[in-house]
Amino acid sequence: MTDAAETPGGEDYLAALAGVVADVDSAARRIAAAQIEELRALAAAGRLAEVQTAQRNARVQVHDMALRSIAAEVGGVMRVTDRTVQRRIGEARTMIEGFPATVEAWEQGRIVRGHAIAILETGTSLPAEMWSEFEQLAISRCEKDTPNRVRGELEILAHRMHPRSFAERHEDAAATRCVRIVSGRDGMSDVVATVSTVIAEGIHDRLTQQARAIIDTRDERAAAHGGAGVAFGEAATAHSDSDDAAAIVATDQRSIDQVRADVFADMLLAGTPALDDTRDTTAGPLGAIRARVQVLIPAATLTGQDDGPCDLTGRSPIDPATARTLAGGTRVWERLFHDPTTGVTVSTDSYRVPSGMRRFLQTRDQHCRFPGCRVAAIRCEVDHTHDHALGGRTELTNLAHLCQRHHSMKQFTAWRVRQLKGGVLEWTSPLGRTYREDAPAPAVAFTPAAPPSPPTAPAEPAPF
Repeated sequence: MTDAAETPGGEDYLAALAGVVADVDSAARRIAAAQIEELRALAAAGRLAEVQTAQRNARVQVHDMALRSIAAEVGGVMRVTDRTVQRRIGEARTMIEGFPATVEAWEQGRIVRGHAIAILETGTSLPAEMWSEFEQLAISRCEKDTPNRVRGELEILAHRMHPRSFAERHEDAAATRCVRIVSGRDGMSDVVATVSTVIAEGIHDRLTQQARAIIDTRDERAAAHGGAGVAFGEAATAHSDSDDAAAIVATDQRSIDQVRADVFADMLLAGTPALDDTRDTTAGPLGAIRARVQVLIPAATLTGQDDGPCDLTGRSPIDPATARTLAGGTRVWERLFHDPTTGVTVSTDSYRVPSGMRRFLQTRDQHCRFPGCRVAAIRCEVDHTHDHALGGRTELTNLAHLCQRHHSMKQFTAWRVRQLKGGVLEWTSPLGRTYREDAPAPAVAFTPAAPPSPPTAPAEPAPF
């Protein structure tokens, strides 16, 4: 017999879950208070070193020695190196003294530590005199979403506020591109390539598509080789390449991360995957797979009137020159017009979502619409908020992108969702807690120089 406390949906289960959630919330508040207290103490340590040397009218070198001594003393208590403490003292002073409103919002529980770090890391790219203005805008955005979701928007905000254009700064940053090796453990190492963001995203996307093609066609390829039941031991005595290939396919249990890594190494060392036998399957040859990226380009940037950053949806800003190159070279570029009368298709009687509507939704949603998820819309499924089988219509007000994980969770767990005006999703947890998932802020706002005559629809940026 199943215990009632273990039955999802039962009163005992919900009461136990409520207790767990309350304990986690209480612990999170205590942890936040302790982290802020430590931050203030470290900042005080930095000021102490400054005061100590100021009294002696000391040089910079003497100040550094005082700071090192204090850092070593604090490090003994914290059980970390004095170098680490000295770095953290600097970060603490920047946060406490440079971003006081952020610390206050963190103390009040309006944001969490991840938000504060994102504000600090993105805001310090601006001149210090702009920090106060930046953090006020950043805090208001952070209050509405999770740290990983807002970081990209904060980066774009900082880039647009910066006195130097993003194109100029990207040109300087591009000069630092490199490839390096970080030695790991047990004979493993990390190959780290610092490249343009859009290039990195494209590399990862192509590897993911190739890995997925290999995994999804395992049974099909094994059957084609006629060796679905062959084991590695038998393959060792086989006489043909076909038997060897069949054995590899039949016993291939690699995860998608492992396949990605193997394909990555094969492509760099040999120019092609070591075992590409997908050419006769539904997936097609791996070499024919091309990378996909989803980019939002403001109209002014596309035409060259503005050199601001463009949004690599779900990731981070990219430089305008690269975005224009992608827009000019893609075969699927399509302008979207938001016109309630003659523009974007807003509804259809069929279950299938028309391509124009799908592209509008990709632009509106940008990523999975479950709170905190940043899977790009191009890798998500368009979900009928109110199930189509239960009478839900295929219209913009009933559609939203969900990744496979959260689409399944909506279907098979007690989580529920409804769509409000403006594409806002209201999620309700099994405990009855509600989480509002606002539609992402538009990447561009259009302000006509003069009233259009006749009225025309503003062009929306489109993903491709």
